[in-house]
Parts: sequence; structure tokens; C-alpha cells
Amino acid sequence: MNVKSTLLAVMCCLMLWSAAQAQNMDKNAFSAKVLFIDYGRPNSVDGLDITNGLELAYVRTINRWLNVAIPLKVGLINVDNDINNRTFGSIDALLQLKYAKADSSRLVPYLMGGAGMVNEEILGTTPQFPVGAGINIRVGGRSYVNLQGEYRISQEENRNNLQLGLGYLHRFGKLDADGDGIVDSVDECPNLAGGQATNGCPDADMDGIADHADQCPLQPGKKRFNGCPDTDGDEVIDSMDDCPTVAGLKKLNGCPDADGDGIADKDDACPDIKGAASANGCPDADGDGVADSQDKCPNEPGKPEYAGCPYSDRDGDGVADEQDDCPDMAGPAATMGCPDSDGDGVADKRDKCPELAGPYEGCPDSDGDGLHDGLDACPQQAGTAANKGCPELKKEEKEVLNLAMRAVQFETGKATLKPESNEVLGQIVEIMGRYPGYKLRISGHTDNVGDDASNQLLSEERAKACNQYLVAKGVNPTRISYQGFGETKPIATNQSSAGRKLNRRVEFDLYIE
Repeated sequence: MNVKSTLLAVMCCLMLWSAAQAQNMDKNAFSAKVLFIDYGRPNSVDGLDITNGLELAYVRTINRWLNVAIPLKVGLINVDNDINNRTFGSIDALLQLKYAKADSSRLVPYLMGGAGMVNEEILGTTPQFPVGAGINIRVGGRSYVNLQGEYRISQEENRNNLQLGLGYLHRFGKLDADGDGIVDSVDECPNLAGGQATNGCPDADMDGIADHADQCPLQPGKKRFNGCPDTDGDEVIDSMDDCPTVAGLKKLNGCPDADGDGIADKDDACPDIKGAASANGCPDADGDGVADSQDKCPNEPGKPEYAGCPYSDRDGDGVADEQDDCPDMAGPAATMGCPDSDGDGVADKRDKCPELAGPYEGCPDSDGDGLHDGLDACPQQAGTAANKGCPELKKEEKEVLNLAMRAVQFETGKATLKPESNEVLGQIVEIMGRYPGYKLRISGHTDNVGDDASNQLLSEERAKACNQYLVAKGVNPTRISYQGFGETKPIATNQSSAGRKLNRRVEFDLYIE
């Protein structure tokens, strides 16, 4: 490369550098360094001395991790089969992949690679592809010592070469220690990367308020709330709002009060009805702290332990427990707080007829026989006190029962009633109808002919047969009971046929419980 070409290259470099200055000064740098050039070792040629050159370069910062560099080089080289040093000139376009924590980093190492054109005496212009690494060592302000090594791959034979460079790099513009694009002189947080909106300070939640001034740095908020959110728009920030998703009142920590009683709905047991604080927001007419809905004495101040009454009244009947004969069952004062189902003024527990009102121990005397219904076994039928209020059986009715003992007949050895038994059994049905307060006991008996077990079973079956007949004729089965006694209760000797005949019987006994 002749002198004219060299000057032209230098002018190009200066023009590029000047154009760069017209742009963002903070992203521009210029370097100059001395080169040590070796064409011998990369091409395995002995005896070729290391030569020197000069490099001028323009460096443009793209971002924190990447630079673009355009170096211009001139110098001398030793090549194979040429004992004379040749002059050369070159221009490259390079990418530098760097590692720097911030603009103020003391050491900035980088990897580089790219392509260039080399003009050499005799050979002319050929392409080369440089790869390598370097480091910038900051020595003060924006000044650096630059050390770089590169291996250049050529398309021509014996033109691969090594180049080591040592020189100076200067970055233009003002220092940006945190690399956020805002120079330190106007950066309110020069050591922490931030944005333009926050004058270079971090803003983690991107709400336009710098973290150091943001009371809620991780939640987007509003400036008037120092960066904190107010989700429901009630002018109470969420961190202090007990109801952050429902608009409310400041005096209630952001919670609503639907009934306007000064108690937040979340704490108000009756949120739609205005009430008192003493009753958790529910109405309390007597002001005793017990809500009217739970106050057994809502118009008389009382105590919570007495359900709002001034005295203990467990059953809430208005009769104090100390005077209540039935403190756990509600009743009127007339019966000392005990229930009175029929309202006759006699407490149920002392009322012989709790479901029927009456003057006689709480009972009526329905049949007017002088014995009240509570003691009268036949309350609808006048009788005598000696007969528990039931009428006495007539003489002829008693005779029917005695006759039935002999008149009811069965097939021999069986429990099948003979037709002639129907008449007397029909008479018993009529008697049962006339005396509804009486009950009937049927007892079956046999003689001693046969074994005991057979006789016992036969007596039970015969008593049962009479029971079934009476029920079939309309007698309430609850008024009848039957039992068999076998041969255990004879009324005559079993040594004669006449005696055995008397012992084979069914007895009918009317009685009053």
C-alpha cells in the first residue's frame, strides 16, 4: 500500500469517527494500538521475523453485551519466498461479544470475529477472516488499555497470520456506570439500572415510580398512593384495606357498611339492618348487648348469660328459674312456670288429665258419677266408686259368663268350635259392647287324659279359638287376652267321666284395670 493509499485509509477512518460523534456520543469509542504481526508460525515457515503495524478503530456500543468495531490497519509483513518486508493496509468489520457488569467495570473481556479486506504489495486485495479475543482495562474515567489477539484466516496460500495488539481505547460521552443508557450526572441511581421514566432508578413493578420511593415496589400502584395499588378505588391502599376488592369507607379501613350503622359489613351480624356495636351490628332495643333476635327479654335490659333477661330464665317463659318449678320447660306463671297443656290451671306434672281440662285434680267428670276421669276406668259411663267408676254387671250377664264355661264346646281332642257354641259367644259379644270399660280374660283348661304337653297346647289353642271368634265379631282385640293352663287347674275330680267333663272348659272373666 503506497503513501497515498495510506492517507486515504486514515481519512476514511477519521470520517467514520466524525460521523459517529454526531450520533449518540455515549455509544462511541476510538482506539489506537501497535500491532505485532506473525506470518511464519501460522504457515509453518521458519525464519520469518515478527513485524509491526498500526491500527486505528472506531467502536460502536450496540447494547450491554455487543459492540461493532471497524479497524483500519497499516504495517509491514514478512511472507514466504520474499526476503523483503511488504507493506499492507486493511479494513475489517467486527462483532465484539463482551462481558461487563456496568459501564464502570474495570475489566471488560470480549470475544471477536468478522471479515476484512487486505491490500498487499504485489498480491493485491484479498479477503481475510479474523477471530480472537481481547480485554479492555479501565485506567480512569472512560480511558482503557486495550490488549487484543487475533488469528486471521486468508483465502490465499501462506497468508494466515497472527496479530497481537496493545494500545489505548477511549469512550466518548459521559459515564453510565449501571449501563441503563442514562449518564451518571443525571442518573438518580447511577449504580442501579433503571428507566427514563424514573430517572435511571429501578422500577420493578413498572408503575412509573422508582423502587426507592415506592411503598409497594412489587405491585403496580398509583403515584398519589406512593406506588401502592387501590384495587377497589376507595382511596384506601390494598395493604391497609381490610376489604381490598370491595369499595368501602376510609374510617372502616376500606370496608363497606350497607346499613350505615358504623360497623363494617364483614363484622356486622346484621349487615342490612342498622344496629348497635354492643350487639355486633344487630338491633338491641334495650341496649343490654344481646341482639333482639336472641334476647328473650328484648325490651328489658338483662345479662347475656340470662339470654338478655335480668334474671335466669332457661326456658324463656318469663318466670325466673328461682321461682320456676319447671325451669327447663316453658309454662305460665299461674302454674309456677310449668306446662299446662289443657289450660285448666293445673300443671301437667300434677294434672291427672293433662290433655283434658277439668276441676278435679285437673280432670273432668264426664259421666257425672262423682269419680273424675283421671280415676274413672269408664269415664263415659256412670258407675260406682267401688267399681272404679264403671257400672256393675247385671245378674243375668254374670250368668251368661258362667254358662259360657259349660256351653262352649269343641270337637273332641281339637280346638274347633262346635256350632252350638255360637249362641253363648254371641251373648258375650253383646255384653262387651254394653260395657266398653271392661276387658275380657279367656282361660283354657283340660282334663288329665293324655300327656301334659299335649293338654297344655290344646288348652291354649281352644282359648285362642274363642278369642278369634270374638274379634271376628267386632270386639277390639286390645280388650281381650287369652291363656292356656292345660290340666293344672281342675275344678272337679278327674277320676270320673263327669268330673273330667267339668274340667274340659273355657272360662270368660270380665274385669276392670
